Amino acid sequence: MNTKEIAVEYRLTHWAGIMREREESGLSIKQFCKNAGFHENRYFYWQKKLREVACKELGNVQGNATGLIPAGFAEVKQSMQESSPPLAVTFQSQVCVESAGVRIIAGGEYPADKLAVLIREVRPC
Repeated sequence: MNTKEIAVEYRLTHWAGIMREREESGLSIKQFCKNAGFHENRYFYWQKKLREVACKELGNVQGNATGLIPAGFAEVKQSMQESSPPLAVTFQSQVCVESAGVRIIAGGEYPADKLAVLIREVRPC
């Protein structure tokens, strides 16, 4: 990494912190920038730069995914092992299945027994 790249990385980190501060302050961008002593155009410039870097990084992560399963998804296989029966409750137009801290809500017409099988296989992150 050369000095130019290091400087850009430093500025991006600095502005990410400023944007986090603005978000936590609850102020509008205009008011926050006025209080901080810089023009809001500068804020928007760095916001755009941070978004570009974030999109590029997201593309790199997704580009490294293998197979047909998108990043962030996992294959769920049904096992024959019986565990504690999940709680299944039917609401007006929804089915809510909950077990071991995992809840799946689906349309009321979706078979609750299939949801029960699915939820037994899902492990909380």
